[in-house]
Amino acid sequence: MSGTKKTILVTGATSGIGRATAIELARRGHEVIASGRKTEILDAMASEHGVKTLVLDVTSREAIEKVAGEVESITDGHGIDVLVNNAGFGRLAPMELITDDDMLGQFETNVFGLVRVTQALLPGMKRRGSGKIINISSVVGRLSIPMQGIYCATKHAVEALSDAWRVELRGFGIKVVLVEPGAIQTSFGATALANEQKYKDAGADYNVAIDNYHRLMEKMYASSPGPERVARCVARIVEKRSPRARYVVPWTNRPMIFLYKATPSFILDRLMARMLGL
Repeated sequence: MSGTKKTILVTGATSGIGRATAIELARRGHEVIASGRKTEILDAMASEHGVKTLVLDVTSREAIEKVAGEVESITDGHGIDVLVNNAGFGRLAPMELITDDDMLGQFETNVFGLVRVTQALLPGMKRRGSGKIINISSVVGRLSIPMQGIYCATKHAVEALSDAWRVELRGFGIKVVLVEPGAIQTSFGATALANEQKYKDAGADYNVAIDNYHRLMEKMYASSPGPERVARCVARIVEKRSPRARYVVPWTNRPMIFLYKATPSFILDRLMARMLGL
């Protein structure tokens, strides 16, 4: 471990990037509080990796307030040094057909839950005049792709609120950092594709595009790194005195973001439409 031992709370820690991050931070000697909805996985993580655990559904105000109180108790009033806002999910859906449940569910978890958890845990950091908030965004927070418009919108929101918070909290000694993963081998892809049949049944206009997108995602995820890559990046941010505002993981996604910004929209639109058969 580089530097001093930190007390860190990770949301969405029962799978994927969140789980890998909690394990990596504990391995490095930090005091980790892993939070999530699945108690059996949390119990296993506690026994196997020595992390502390809290049950947390980030869409529940009551659960967030309860966890904020439990954090004070667990840390003997010290609070946390670092908050890793990881809880989130995506759904494949054409914009025309997406249901309110799928649309609001993504915003409740990916955006509003992140804001509420941060608001609940900020007072301790402000009291000490130090802390870090690490928000797990995505490369699609910097660009947008068809069939995942709402998910992209939630990550654009995470980018915007992180930029605002970074300035607002600067005077309190609190750093706000964005981590922007590309495709990572987790259950995220399967979750995103889980309800595709619902949208194919809702109307045939987008079935070819949904099938093509599915194939593209499977191919992309098959050659992607595991969540440990992101976990190591988060650990470096935790231990770094002055981290950057943004980290793209893996770094090979940086050219994609640059090309997206540099390429005229009409060319990007044609390329994506051709790839998906739209």
